[in-house]
Amino acid sequence: MSESNKEMRIIVFLHGTSIMHMNALGLSRRQIVQQIIEDVDESITDFASYIPIGNVVKKLTSWQNQGAEILYLSSHLTLENVKKDEIVIKKYNFPEGTIFYRKGKNWNLPIEEAKPDIIIEDDCESIGGKYQMTYPNLMPELQSKITSIVIKEFAGIDHLPDDINELQHFASEF
Repeated sequence: MSESNKEMRIIVFLHGTSIMHMNALGLSRRQIVQQIIEDVDESITDFASYIPIGNVVKKLTSWQNQGAEILYLSSHLTLENVKKDEIVIKKYNFPEGTIFYRKGKNWNLPIEEAKPDIIIEDDCESIGGKYQMTYPNLMPELQSKITSIVIKEFAGIDHLPDDINELQHFASEF
């Protein structure tokens, strides 16, 4: 493990990137997006019952084992709901890491606090796209310090490089 790896901080968005509502299990990505758009499933708001997307726990654990610090970013606005994310993270053995969240509409504050080198988030297709994403809404001076990796909502991160050095140079297709 190189010394530079020990300092890498990776923040991964939770909802739609790492975890999803439990009744999405077994559905196609397209079907899951449609569920959210139509708001037709009660498990969408049962945040404590969310489940991992794909092999996210294995991937994050691998990055942590290479020396990366894993952080999480929640879409929730209250500590009460963030505690529900904590339940899911513990239940499914996600690597330990602080969960950051915004307390209002400003994504800059939790990102300034987290100081990530890499942010991994989904394209927010079901809730409005780029307008709802984190990285595009950051101040330019923050953007210049962070590698942004965007995945399709509910597609998972299994396809991302296993090696964190390769991850730093991964070009997302968004």
